[in-house]
Amino acid sequence: MNLSITGGKALLPGASEPKDVAVHVAEGRIVDAVLAEAETLDAKGLIVAPGIVDLGVFATDKPAFHFGGVTRAALMPDRTPPLDDPGAVRAATRSGKPDFWVHPLAAATKNLAGAELAEYALMREAGARGVATGRRWISDSGVMLRVMSYAAALDLPVFVHSEDGGLTDNAVATAGETATRLGLPQAPAAAEALAIARDLMLAEESGAHVHFRQVTTARGLDLIRDAKARGLRVTCGITPAHLFLSDIAVTGFLTFARLSPPLRGEEDRQACLDAVADGTIDVIASGHDPRGEEDKRLPFADAAPGMAGAETLLAMSLNLVRDGRITMGRLFELLSGNPARILDAPAGRIEAGLEADLILFDPDAPWQVSSSKMAAQAGNTPFDGLPVQGRVRRLIKGGTLIK
Repeated sequence: MNLSITGGKALLPGASEPKDVAVHVAEGRIVDAVLAEAETLDAKGLIVAPGIVDLGVFATDKPAFHFGGVTRAALMPDRTPPLDDPGAVRAATRSGKPDFWVHPLAAATKNLAGAELAEYALMREAGARGVATGRRWISDSGVMLRVMSYAAALDLPVFVHSEDGGLTDNAVATAGETATRLGLPQAPAAAEALAIARDLMLAEESGAHVHFRQVTTARGLDLIRDAKARGLRVTCGITPAHLFLSDIAVTGFLTFARLSPPLRGEEDRQACLDAVADGTIDVIASGHDPRGEEDKRLPFADAAPGMAGAETLLAMSLNLVRDGRITMGRLFELLSGNPARILDAPAGRIEAGLEADLILFDPDAPWQVSSSKMAAQAGNTPFDGLPVQGRVRRLIKGGTLIK
């Protein structure tokens, strides 16, 4: 339907704050012209923003995405079976339609085993928007160079997990006072920087665009910052959990805070906040990975890593704006604009010609995170019980009002 969204404040490209302008939609796309015949949607008291593009989720969980304002998501290849053939990729692209778009990431290696390369060209034709190593780091540098070279030839970004497996094998926590006090298997935070350093060298050798899905340490961020200064095609992301929680959150053996990479010390957390502010970090993603009781109601060392993050992504990220670290415009570059560019998706900004994926949200609406009331397939949130602000009131996908 043709639609005119009036009365709200729209977040336009390049603007640091939302402005009092109407947004017009015709035939599923954003247009500049005022429409003669259109339904009117009153956005009084709300901010009109691009729909969130969640970069790297592990499940197609539409109720959670709709609640959190996510209109598109890049799906990690860690499935059963993995996304390592064109048929699986094609099925994944259809899994969210018509009211949600899934952009699959092809498995870098067959069965995600880190050895034999999968067929990226055929998977790109089937709808893959990138190549990913999955939950693990590929330890064989020769294999990783071939992954990057093949992806670069097809102009596909490579999504990497950055933890040196030789150091992190069987570890469930970051080495430090908390892990020692709890007696948890631990690995040094330097495992991240070691993995990033190797992959940056291979990125320079291959010319590939490499996206470091989660960078969570000061040393890792310094490496990314230096690589960008040298002109390498690198981007990086983080989750709200690693911005707002430190390893103290696992005290009491709380398995909802069992994540991969694990939560870091306070010094690293502060470095991550600084990296969001100075532009080193390009993306804030949910890391959405709903895990049921069979995976989480276990001893900490045996519990599966992961969190249900889609519903809390916007509300938690808005704290960065309230704290004065970034502007609202910068926030939606992190949540929408940059992820859409990395995926080469025609969305992520309120700009004429792009698909009308929009959210209308109240940044001040209070609510409380509750693991037992979440819309997700499972409520394994490390923010359980936390009072937050920011609620999506309306969601538009491709010009269609979803809620």
